[in-house]
Amino acid sequence: MQGGRMVVSTRFFTDFTPQASFDIKKCELHRLEAGPSETAVLTREQGLQYYRTMQTMRRMELKADQLYKQKIIRGFCHLYDGQEACAMGIEAGINQTDHLITAYRAHGYTFTRGVSVREIMAELTGRRGGVAKGKGGSMHMYAKRFYGGNGIVGAQVPLGAGVALACQYQGNNQVCVALYGDGAANQGQIFESFNMAALWKLPCIFICENNKFGMGTSVERSSASTEYFKRGDYIPGIKVDGMDVLCVREAIKFAADHCRAGKGPIVMELETYRYHGHSMSDPGVSYRSREEIQEVRSKSDPITMLKERMLSNNMASVEEIKEIDVEIRKVIEDAAQFAISDPEPPLDELCNHIFANDLPMEVRGTNPWVKLKSVS
Repeated sequence: MQGGRMVVSTRFFTDFTPQASFDIKKCELHRLEAGPSETAVLTREQGLQYYRTMQTMRRMELKADQLYKQKIIRGFCHLYDGQEACAMGIEAGINQTDHLITAYRAHGYTFTRGVSVREIMAELTGRRGGVAKGKGGSMHMYAKRFYGGNGIVGAQVPLGAGVALACQYQGNNQVCVALYGDGAANQGQIFESFNMAALWKLPCIFICENNKFGMGTSVERSSASTEYFKRGDYIPGIKVDGMDVLCVREAIKFAADHCRAGKGPIVMELETYRYHGHSMSDPGVSYRSREEIQEVRSKSDPITMLKERMLSNNMASVEEIKEIDVEIRKVIEDAAQFAISDPEPPLDELCNHIFANDLPMEVRGTNPWVKLKSVS
């Protein structure tokens, strides 16, 4: 708006390039004769959708950072900014009917799985309007076919294999994406999951989001082998540029087709980077320099990369991108205001929704004589 009147771009949709083809970085392969496509077709509509989604994730995390520093968000809080191309690329390459489970850096996936910014922000502040009714916080958010947000390092991977087993058992042609970080990659339960998934040819895509640091420890200091895509040994693997949404999308399409064809699981490594520290209690600059972070931002930022592709190929205008940015900022601010003003859940709802059934059940309290009521 300028002076009370709406400013309308003079360019029409017909002025824009409807789609373009891009050369993307070749993936490294393990036990595969051929890999994902080295070219990716992007339509204007897809590009705008990817940009809007990734920018929303970025702004949401920056707002969470601000609210945490104001002590409005408390407890654990692990931010995802810098890794947006991973979540967006995965969702663009699978179906909404497919399944996904991840670790505690989960806000981005909660959003791509269909939960509103408002519900995510309210969960972060522990309010009853949150996606888990204010009882889960940063690490425990869920949606349909999205199984969290899991706080125990690596424990989500065998759960993901179990979901894949259910898909195979039901014969529904669905796959499960089980995500973990480089810090969890040395967990024994991950290798146990690999073994069972390979034995039973489960439709599971095991994805290591390698953001270079497990807490404050670099991958070189924690892993004898940093080629995480080869860790499945007898399972095929792919190493992907996790900062390029098109690279991730094409790799996931390939992996999903592999699983749906009954060939069993596949291991994928998404090479990415987090801009924040491991969690909000970690400033993130004691084990890496500010210059290193800034260099990644300037050379490999996933949102900037997509924006520049679209602008340089006449798939969008600068004004259009700015309008999207303004709109997203408003959505984030509205969600933050809701997350601050919404009431906390009352104590009499403390034990609700513990059980999946709809029968009221008693829950033992702080001593054997205190019984609390639970309603599902």
